[in-house]
Amino acid sequence: MAANKNAEREAREARDRMRRYNARQAVHQHQGSRRRRDNVIGAAGVVLIASLAAATQLFYFNGGPGTAVAVPSSSATAPPPGVNVGNVPDPSFAEGKTWTGSLGLNTTIPLGISLDGAAAPQAVASFLGSVTANYYVGKTCHRMVLSSSAGLLQCGSIDGTGATDPGYSFGPVENAPTDGLYPAGTIAMARAGGNAYSNGRQFFIVFQNTTLPADAAGGYSVIGTVTSGLDQLVSGIASAGIKDGSADGAPAIPTAITSLTIQ
Repeated sequence: MAANKNAEREAREARDRMRRYNARQAVHQHQGSRRRRDNVIGAAGVVLIASLAAATQLFYFNGGPGTAVAVPSSSATAPPPGVNVGNVPDPSFAEGKTWTGSLGLNTTIPLGISLDGAAAPQAVASFLGSVTANYYVGKTCHRMVLSSSAGLLQCGSIDGTGATDPGYSFGPVENAPTDGLYPAGTIAMARAGGNAYSNGRQFFIVFQNTTLPADAAGGYSVIGTVTSGLDQLVSGIASAGIKDGSADGAPAIPTAITSLTIQ
């Protein structure tokens, strides 16, 4: 009888041990599944953030030659369509006349320039306002596009990275060529793709005949021309090509605006 009781007690203890073991296993498996799920969610979040950052960079940098290169550092939101942002000078500031002046690059390359305030009053007024505020001197020409169909140098980023001024943009597109051809010597405003009111302070100088197809917003606002010194820009900067050998990137010769006067 005692032997039977001992056997029953041992059987109960064995069953209890098995239940505790199974319970521990279930908890362990649940924790493992949760860790794996959390790891997957975390990895997906990292991938999503990286993808969004890459998409933003691609939108602003690869939107086409002449496009404003980057989003403002504080936001990925483009300026609203149809609205000027910030203290944009009135078009009447351009006075509907031709303005002349000199733009110096790297202290050794003086460019004579002419601005057409009648053909592009808003864009020229903006440019003149930035010159008056001494915005451009010291800013870099951060981007060059060089291919069989394009040759241009883009300047005026607020911090040299291609970023725009987050508190300043204007439109509409003015004086854009209907055929998409920008002859050598053209000076035009850069903007973000598809937004006619994303012009800012960045501009580009065309140093070889360039074709820029219009997008949903049209072409690019032509504000004037280089009247002298373009050959020096080509020989002193453009001829060295792009830093990484690509068709679109930083010029191999670091370039900055060292002087700019308009009269």
